[in-house]
Amino acid sequence: MGQPTTKSDDTLTVRDNRTGKTYTIPILDNAVSATAFKDMKAPSKPGERKENETEKGLRILDKGFLNTAVIRSRITYIDGEAGVLRYRGYPIEQLAQKSSHLESAYLLIYGSLPTRDQFKHFESEILRHGVMHSDAEEFFRSFRYDAHPMSMLTSAFAMLGSLYGEANPSLQGQRLYTNGDKQSLATMDRQIYRLIGKATTLAAMAYRVRQGREFVTPPTGLSYTGSFLYQMDHIGEEDYKPNPVLEKALDVLFLIHADHELNASCTTVLQTGSSLVDPYSAIAAGCASLYGPLHGGANEAVIRMLISIGKPENVPAFIEAVKKKEKTLSGFGHRVYKTSDPRSFIVRKTADEVFKVTGRDELLETAMALHDAAMKDEYFVKRKLAPNVDFCGLIYRAMGFPLDFFPVLFAVPRVVGWLAHWRQMMLQEGGVKIWRPRQVYIGSTKRDYVPVDERVPVVGLRETPSVVEHGGITKRTMLATFKGKSRL
Repeated sequence: MGQPTTKSDDTLTVRDNRTGKTYTIPILDNAVSATAFKDMKAPSKPGERKENETEKGLRILDKGFLNTAVIRSRITYIDGEAGVLRYRGYPIEQLAQKSSHLESAYLLIYGSLPTRDQFKHFESEILRHGVMHSDAEEFFRSFRYDAHPMSMLTSAFAMLGSLYGEANPSLQGQRLYTNGDKQSLATMDRQIYRLIGKATTLAAMAYRVRQGREFVTPPTGLSYTGSFLYQMDHIGEEDYKPNPVLEKALDVLFLIHADHELNASCTTVLQTGSSLVDPYSAIAAGCASLYGPLHGGANEAVIRMLISIGKPENVPAFIEAVKKKEKTLSGFGHRVYKTSDPRSFIVRKTADEVFKVTGRDELLETAMALHDAAMKDEYFVKRKLAPNVDFCGLIYRAMGFPLDFFPVLFAVPRVVGWLAHWRQMMLQEGGVKIWRPRQVYIGSTKRDYVPVDERVPVVGLRETPSVVEHGGITKRTMLATFKGKSRL
């Protein structure tokens, strides 16, 4: 990816009032290099902490990456103010209507929509790589019956890395994925096929563990989402085929969840991948990040919120509780979108199709009442808290998926986006540099070690370890006497 040229007036002039010096910083694609500020050095003030490192240049403090770009990308574009989402330039609305999840996966990863033959090859490879090694059965059976499916899925992605030594740069050389030659690209593509193909298989295995059922080998002749539904639900019926409406709905939801630029989980994949670890470990890290309630767990949180509200007539009281910060509002607002999430309109249309088959979810009326109340309330309008894509949980619920499986239904399609960004980083011009953010140290300056008998206790809720209440065998053991027991 070549560096763009700049005009002479495409610069930022900064005057450092500490020294009186003026600096000119190039502006490339409406961005300035953070490292340019390292040149802005000043002598330390009398009494200033050495840890400020003033003489080493300015640092950029951006808690939570609110306005820091970490990579140049060609993959996904979001305009949060206008409610725009595009994959490689194509509006998400057009793709949801005309494309499929795997076709859009090809687009995200390789940069263009495939021809018929190109897509046939890509789809064939992915579906062929859906079959798991028999050792995976023992792996999944090792989990408790009530293990959260996201914990299982995260562990399973990491487990895959142990099966494919040829995919590990630690074993095959750190330039395994960065060479960019034919062999390197073929190795990379093989892992892409495996990860996308096995994502549904691993998810289905996690689901079957919870159901107490035997695992199902991926069938032939079905679509990506059709195969997924088959693996989750087939219990021996002859010529079993999932409902086409549900199959299509799941495909649409997979498509709109496939990528969303540098969200928390994608950034985690790139942060982890920047060490040149194998892609399975990087994807496992992304899956762990997605698990959180501020990210992939949000659609589960929406349903739990609606259940807690109950009937539509309870919505006004809930709204007031949110304003008083007594309750948390889930499914509204977004870190990027300051208007409606464009995916939310696709979700509504998809929901209508699903409800024709499954019947309307009883929580739908509550959700609509909440939507209408929030959209009319100045408190939410002022804060631009419009509905986001997390209301797709209503569709998953109508389709019969358990609440704790919702994040898995987010993770499976997002593997595509993670891989697209990982591949782009591996092949970027200039190679891969390990991500190493700076910090602003505000802790204690240098202090000398104090002998234990001379120390003054520091007391505070955050400054001392918590006292944990023990029960069961631990409590009885603490009350027992035995040789070597601590007398403290």
